[in-house]
Order: sequence, then C-alpha cells, then structure tokens
Amino acid sequence: MPSLFPDPVVAPRSTTSAKSGWVSAHCDGGARGNPGPSGYGAVLQDESGHILAELSEFLGNRTNNYAEYSGLLGCLQWALDNHHSRLRVVSDSELMVKQIQGKYKVNSPDLRPLWEEAKRRIAQLDKFEISHALRHKNKDADRLANQAMDRGTNRTPAPATPRTTPTPGPTSGTRETPARPTPPQAPQMLRGFTRDGVVHILGSATLPDGLFVKIIPE
Repeated sequence: MPSLFPDPVVAPRSTTSAKSGWVSAHCDGGARGNPGPSGYGAVLQDESGHILAELSEFLGNRTNNYAEYSGLLGCLQWALDNHHSRLRVVSDSELMVKQIQGKYKVNSPDLRPLWEEAKRRIAQLDKFEISHALRHKNKDADRLANQAMDRGTNRTPAPATPRTTPTPGPTSGTRETPARPTPPQAPQMLRGFTRDGVVHILGSATLPDGLFVKIIPE
C-alpha cells in the first residue's frame, strides 16, 4: 500500500549545506467541533531567537489530535527541507508529546499513521527533542492555527496579538500593547436552489470545504 505521506526531500549529510545549530519550534493544532474545521500553526526560530518561518495550514474537517500531529509533521518537514539537523519542538498537546516520547501508547487507528510518519522523519535528524508546555506559553502557534481555521471557513480573523518587544532598562522584561478589537463583520449572504438534495449556489461564488451553512427556504 502506498505511503500516506510524500517522502521529504533531504540533503545528504555529507554536504556542507547541512546546518548543525538547534532550531526551536512551537506548534499547535485545533479543530472547531472536534471533528470540525481544523488547522495548525507553528513558529520556528534559530538559537538567537530569530524567526525562521511561520507555518499556518487549514486541514479540512479533522480532530484536534490530527491537527496537533499535523503541526509536528509540518515542523519536521520544514527542518528536513531546509537541511536543519537539530530540532526542539514545544507543543501544548500532552497526548502527542508523550506518545512521541514513548510514554503513552498509540491506540487510535487514526493517529497511528501520523505517529509512524513523525517517527520516520525524526529518524532523519541528528538530534530531536520534544516537550510539553501550557497553552499560554504557545500563543504565537495558537494564533497561526486559528488564522488557518479562519481562512478555511471564510471567517474574519481575530485581531493579531502584537509581538512582545524588549523594554529598555536593567531587566530583561517585556511589555505588550493590547490590540484594539475589530468589530465582527456580518457573514456574506448567498442565494441558491436545491436539486436532488444538493444545494447549488447562484452566481460565481464558491464555498470552501468544511464550511457550515444555514439554509432558509424562501
């Protein structure tokens, strides 16, 4: 049976393009409805804290755990594609973290292929670490995951939370400026008709997969 996942493109370890410094990744995944419209987000940084990449992908109708694993797989694939050989991952999914660490068994038939693919990609790295953190320490990844779900369901995204900036002075504390909330926009009204139990939208408008709609007979 063919693999559920494409083989990652990995540079040969003998080439000078391989990068030995550690990359840190915070990843998060979620689903609105579980299962429901889902997505993941991730932020990857180098050892000095410089942001290397921000990942945000809509996954369709999936479960929370599927989305969490997709976030991990996205980070692993990015590291392999960009020839980084050492990766530290932080996730707020205790289940996924402990399954990858071998502390929990993977009993779900839906998660087993994802776990196996994650282990396969991890084996291609020189060093790998994964740890659990509470959600409030994973804010940027959570924001990107929600942006992915907003895009996939054609919703107006929530106002972005500003990044913290160093505060001048003898301490290394940070200061945040709260974002001003944006009034929610009314959903777009579309018209259509039914034929053989299927809804046909009038005009050129299209609906993304995973969108929940309300049908009102006229």
